[in-house]
Amino acid sequence: MRAFRTTLLMTAVSGLALIAGVAHAAEPDAPASEQVEELVVTAQKREQKLLDVPIALTAYSGSTLQTLGVQEFDKLSSFVPGFQVQNQSPNNPGFVMRGITSDSGDATVEPRVSVFQDGVSISKSRGSYVELFDVQRIEVAKGPQSTLFGRGALIGAVNIIQNKADPAALDWRVGAELGDHGYGLFEGMANVPLSDTFAVRFAGRYKERDGAVENLLGGKNLGSTDTGAARLAFRWTPNDKLDANLILNYEADHPTGTSFKSGTFNPTDPTTGQVLGDRDPNSGAALSAGSGFNGGAQLGLKRFVQGATALVDYKFNDAWKLSSITAARHFQSNETFDPDGFSLPMLTFAEDARGTQYSQEFRLNYDDGGALSGFAGVSYFNEDAQTSVPSQIDERYALALITGQLTKPNPQPNAVLTNNTFLAALVTGLSGGAITGAAAQGIAANLHAHRESYTNYGKTESFDVYGDGTWRLNDRFELSAGLRYTHDDKSSAFASSVQDRSILGALIALPSILPTLTPTGRLAFIQALATPGAASIPTSAAYPIPMFGIVSQPTSNNGDIYSQDFSDEGLTWRLVGRYKPDANTSLYASYARGRRPEVLSVGQPSAPMGAARFTPVEAETVDSYEVGAKTRTLGGRLSLDGAVYAYDYDNFQTTIIVANKPTTTNAGKAKAYGFEGQAIWQAASFAEIFATYAYSHGRFDTGLYDGNRFRLSPDHKASLGATFSADLLNGRFSFTPIYAWQSKTFFSDDNDIAALQVNNLLPDTAVDEFQKAYGLLDLRVQYQPSFASWTVGAFVTNATDEKYIKDAGNTGDNFGIPTFIAGNPRYYGVTFSLRR
Repeated sequence: MRAFRTTLLMTAVSGLALIAGVAHAAEPDAPASEQVEELVVTAQKREQKLLDVPIALTAYSGSTLQTLGVQEFDKLSSFVPGFQVQNQSPNNPGFVMRGITSDSGDATVEPRVSVFQDGVSISKSRGSYVELFDVQRIEVAKGPQSTLFGRGALIGAVNIIQNKADPAALDWRVGAELGDHGYGLFEGMANVPLSDTFAVRFAGRYKERDGAVENLLGGKNLGSTDTGAARLAFRWTPNDKLDANLILNYEADHPTGTSFKSGTFNPTDPTTGQVLGDRDPNSGAALSAGSGFNGGAQLGLKRFVQGATALVDYKFNDAWKLSSITAARHFQSNETFDPDGFSLPMLTFAEDARGTQYSQEFRLNYDDGGALSGFAGVSYFNEDAQTSVPSQIDERYALALITGQLTKPNPQPNAVLTNNTFLAALVTGLSGGAITGAAAQGIAANLHAHRESYTNYGKTESFDVYGDGTWRLNDRFELSAGLRYTHDDKSSAFASSVQDRSILGALIALPSILPTLTPTGRLAFIQALATPGAASIPTSAAYPIPMFGIVSQPTSNNGDIYSQDFSDEGLTWRLVGRYKPDANTSLYASYARGRRPEVLSVGQPSAPMGAARFTPVEAETVDSYEVGAKTRTLGGRLSLDGAVYAYDYDNFQTTIIVANKPTTTNAGKAKAYGFEGQAIWQAASFAEIFATYAYSHGRFDTGLYDGNRFRLSPDHKASLGATFSADLLNGRFSFTPIYAWQSKTFFSDDNDIAALQVNNLLPDTAVDEFQKAYGLLDLRVQYQPSFASWTVGAFVTNATDEKYIKDAGNTGDNFGIPTFIAGNPRYYGVTFSLRR
C-alpha cells in the first residue's frame, strides 16, 4: 500500500512537471472562438487572471454553470477537484474540502470550510446551502485560506460572486424548465438603469420537484424540492472613484421529509403488520411523524434565509482603494423527521435552528503596478445562534427494541407491541427480574409517547486584523506573505427539559439506582413507577422520583440554561513563492497555517435536574504544504493546472456519540495528502473537452480513530465532460455529456466499526454504512436559433439510473438501527429561455 501511495504521488509530481513542460508547446494565439475562457478572479482581493493566482483555485463563470446545469452546490462539486458536497437536505448539507467535512448544526461549532456571498461569510451549516442563480462566477479556493477569507476557512473557501446591477444597459431574461416527477423551474432577471449612475437589478427563481421515494404510508413522496429565492440589487456609481452596491437576498425552502430508511426493518403497515416493501434505500419507505409532535407538523422542512450586504469601493487614485463590506444575515429552519426509518412511530425528532449575524470589514488595497502590492484590513463579526432538538419517543416500541423483542425484519403490528401483558414481560426482562407481577403491569401501563428537548446556544464576537503583501522581485519571481490575528469572545450554553417523566428512562437507569437503595427504598421506587399517571406526577418529597429523560437528562428546574464564557485568539499565515517561466505558465509553492478556534463542547447533565457540562476542546490547527503548476498553451486552446499537497493536523476536532448526543471531541493528530488536476481543451471551434481528477488520502494518525478514513471523503474523484456544437437548422446545436465518478466513501469517522460505537444506546455490528464506487452520467442538448434570442433544450441527469446512497447511519445509528438516504434517480426534462 505504501508503495502504491508513493507511486501515486510521484505520478502527481510528474504531472506537475508535465504541465510546466507543455508550456514549451506554445503556438500563436488561436482565434478567440477557439480559446478556453480566461476568467478574472478576486481570490487575492484584487483582479487577477486565474493563471496568476498562486493557490489551488477553481472558478467557473455564470455562463459555464448554465452550460453544465449547475443550480446547487452538490452539482458544482462534481466539477471541482478536491471539493465534495453532500445534500441531505437544504437544512443539512455537508461541505467537504480535501477530505475535511464541515456540516455540524450545533450552534457552538465552528466551520472548517467557509461559504461566502460576495466576501460575506454564510458558513453556518443550516443557512449555508443557497440556490445558485444569476451568478457572475464562483471561486473555490482550496487549502487554508484564513489569511485571505477569514473565519472558518481552515481548509478552504467557496465564494459566490453575484451579478450586480449595471447602469450601462437594460437587460432581462426569463427561463423555464419542466420535467418528470412534477419538476418545474421558473426564473427571471431584469437589470434596469434608472440613470447613467444608478441601476436596479432583480433576479428570482422558483423550483419544485416531487420526491423520488414513495411514502408507503400515504401522503407526499419523500425528499422533494420546493425552493423560492429572490435577489434585489442596487448600484450607484456617481463618478469613477465611488462604486456602491446594496444586495438583498431571500430564500425559502419547504421540501417534504428526508427519506431516512431503515436498513434493519422492512416497511410494514403498523396496524396489520403487512409487509409493504423492502429495505432497499431507493424503494418506498414507510415514515410518519408522531401524533401531535412539534405542533402537529408533517415530515419536512421550513427554512428561511435572508440577508443584506453593502459593498462600497472608493478609489483614492490608481494605486489606493478602500473597500467596505457591511452585512446582516438571519436564518431560521425547522425540520421534522422520522429518524428510525420504519413504519412504527417509535422516534420522531425535529431540529429548530436559527441564527443572526452582523459583520463589518474595512480593507485598504495598494497596487501601483510596481514591485510591491498588497492589502490590510480589520473586521468585526457578531453571531448569535441556537439549535433546539425536540424529540418524541414512544416508550412501548423503544422497550421492545431495547430488549430485542422487536422482530426483524418485519416488526409486529401495533396491537401486539402495545399489549400490556407483552410489555409487562419486557419490563421484567429489562429489570433483570427485579420487577414482576402487578408492579410490572403497572409500569407497562405507564409507558407512553415521551417528549423531551435539548438546546445549545452559541454567541461569538470576533475581531480580526490582517495583512497580505506581494513582492515582485522581477518579471519571473514573486513572493507573497500574509498574516491574520483573530480574537474571539464566545459564550456557549445548554439547556434540556422533559415534558413528562420517561418511565423507560427510569428503567434504563435502574441498574445504577437500585444498588444505592435499601430493600425498602427499592420497593418504594418500583411501586412509584407503577403508580397510575407516574409520567406526569411532579417530583416532591412525597414522590422523590427524578424527571428522567432518554436522549438528554433535564437541567435543573427542568430547563435552566447553563452558560460559560471564554476567549480564544490565534494567528494564521501563509507564505507563497511563485515563478513564471513564461507569460502563460505559473509554478508556485506555499506553506500555510490554518486554525479552527477552540470550542466548548456542551453536554447534558450526568443525572436528571443537574448542571450542564462544559469541556474545552483545543483549537485545531493544520500545517499545509503545497506545490502547484498552471499553464495556458496551444495558443490558448488548452488550460492545465495541478497541485500536490500535504496536511498535518493537530487537535483534530470530530464528533462522537456520548449518551445518544453528538459531542465534539479532540481526536488527536491526522494527516492528509493528495493531488488535484483539471484540464480544459478547446479541441476545435465546435468541441471543448474538460476533465478533473483528485486523489485525497485523509487518515487519522492517533487517538480513537487511528487509521480511519475521513468521513465523506472518497480517495479518488474524477469528472469528464465535453460540449460539442454544430450549426444546423438556422441555428446552433450544442450537446454536453458529463460523467462524474468517485470511489468508496464512509459516512462517519468511525468507518462503521462496531468497536467504535460502544456509546450508542444499542450496538450496531453490521458494516454497511458506506457507498461503494459509482458514477453518474448527465446529458444536455440545446438549440439557439440565429434569427431569435430564445433557446430550447433538454436534459437527463443520472442517465443510467445508477442506484446509490448519499448518507447512512444518521440519528437511527445511535439506537442501533442505522438509516440510509437514497441518491437521486434519473431525472429528465426540457428547458426554455428568452433574453433581450
